[in-house]
Amino acid sequence: MASVPSLASTVQQRLAEGLSAALPEAGSADPLLRRSDRADFQANGILALAKQLKGNPRELATKVVDGIPANDVLKEIEVSGPGFLNITVTDEAIIKTLAARAADDRLGVPHGENAGTTVIDYAQPNVAKEMHVGHLRSAVIGAAMVEILEFTGEKVVRRHHIGDWGTQFGMLIQYLVEHPHELDHKSEEEVSGEEAMSNLNRLYKASRALFDSDEEFKTRARARVVDLQAGDEQTRAMWQRFVDESKIYFYSVFDKLDMDINDPDVVGESGYNDMLVETCRILEESGVAVRSNGALCVFFDDVKGPDGNPTPLIVQKSDGGFGYAATDLSAIRDRVQNLKATTLLYVVDARQSLHFRMVFETARRAGWLNDEVKAVQLAFGTVLGKDGKPFKTREGETVRLVDLLDEAVDRATTVVREKAEKVGLTETEIVENGQYVGIGAVKYADLSTSAARDYKFDLDQMVSLNGDTSVYLQYAYARIKSIFGKAGELTPLAHPELELAPAERALGLHLDQFGETLAEVAEEYAPHKLAAYLYQLASLYTTFYDQCPVIKPEPPKEIAENRLFLCDLTARTLHQGLALLGIRTPERL
Repeated sequence: MASVPSLASTVQQRLAEGLSAALPEAGSADPLLRRSDRADFQANGILALAKQLKGNPRELATKVVDGIPANDVLKEIEVSGPGFLNITVTDEAIIKTLAARAADDRLGVPHGENAGTTVIDYAQPNVAKEMHVGHLRSAVIGAAMVEILEFTGEKVVRRHHIGDWGTQFGMLIQYLVEHPHELDHKSEEEVSGEEAMSNLNRLYKASRALFDSDEEFKTRARARVVDLQAGDEQTRAMWQRFVDESKIYFYSVFDKLDMDINDPDVVGESGYNDMLVETCRILEESGVAVRSNGALCVFFDDVKGPDGNPTPLIVQKSDGGFGYAATDLSAIRDRVQNLKATTLLYVVDARQSLHFRMVFETARRAGWLNDEVKAVQLAFGTVLGKDGKPFKTREGETVRLVDLLDEAVDRATTVVREKAEKVGLTETEIVENGQYVGIGAVKYADLSTSAARDYKFDLDQMVSLNGDTSVYLQYAYARIKSIFGKAGELTPLAHPELELAPAERALGLHLDQFGETLAEVAEEYAPHKLAAYLYQLASLYTTFYDQCPVIKPEPPKEIAENRLFLCDLTARTLHQGLALLGIRTPERL
């Protein structure tokens, strides 16, 4: 379990040593190194330094280059333009660094330096309601961030804040009390998610119709809300039936999404009921919240309504009822005080940004958030149809998530079947790969767009073998695996003494950036940067595969072994990177 310093960090260190040797007065100046298309790296920190030292940048740059001792990493440093350094590393350094990565289970990726505890709030469906396309992004982005943060050494606590509380339960429970067999199951066997949801749908529609047409039922339903909030046992037991039935359905959808969701991680709105009164008391006594027209409110200078008057965050309504804010603030208290979170990450629709900004600011004023404990909203945009408008069915209804996933799997299975004969896949493999490709395509389309942006849901594009799609990456992985099937006695072996072809160097330098990319992705909560890295990796591999024969026509043994070594490390990096995005890599496609 050794973390491997990247070539970039090694070059950075050599340059920094050269800088302080040539210019002791510069202190610990940053060479400002980055990848470049003119050479392997470019350093442009000398320009700023020359300004500071009032010197000529080109002369300073030459002095620094002369001050770097001969070593096995830097092959050539050339001073260019007004004082840039163009740096080429040795082929030997590339292969040695990659060999060190290959020797480690984690591909040399270090654990984060200041690992803490992140509570991540994602995948928040509503009880007794169908999951639709709008629930997709929170689940997919959240699950990827869980994997990425855990891989970089963060302790992650998952939280699914399901909508399991509120006035609509009065209507549902009252209906169930009067029609006690509505949620009964057809058989003793395991209930499918579809059956559970159709039970709930039917009950929801029937109770709604009655609520709207029958005043007496409406009165009984409203009284039932009071019983629920007061903790009446029979009412609570009925409520639990709705939650349990909904979970059967939720878990079946998450299962389709190839996502693991565990019971203890599901803590809905109801989980914070016992804290609401105290949350309000603390906010009121500390003066963070004030009574206004009977309601408990928090005001902000910079949040005003369309009329120009301040819009408060209402923690408790004038009738004594609690809004979302009371629950969200209680959840923050619980996550900070009981779960010992150092970061609270909310994967929530961008349309709720104002609400969360006000909630976080309130929690800061109350002292629950501070310099040591931060809250971040990973806000995501909307899923659009091909026409660029929010995704709806032809009838103008929101699209059921299950239908969407089933269609993606169907399309993908067709694509897999077309190629299956060539590879000799069995029917079982075709079906399984169809699932991996279809669900992978949906996740990747979501994750390869910056979360904050809206994206178009276009299945034809998603399951295409060309372009920036997960199928392209999965095929690259399967193609590498097939090379190993043809390699015979040949084994992957690093040969640092060899001279590398341009395509081998480009692939090698990119492979070396995996750890640095992951650090950036974890730091910025930006899974799209990992998707972009993997797409570029697959593209560089395609060029390498076209230009550098591994098996046929047969290269000399050392070259073949070294190329096979690059293939192996590419496959492992693709496999690890896609796994962090929640995407499977079939061995044969």
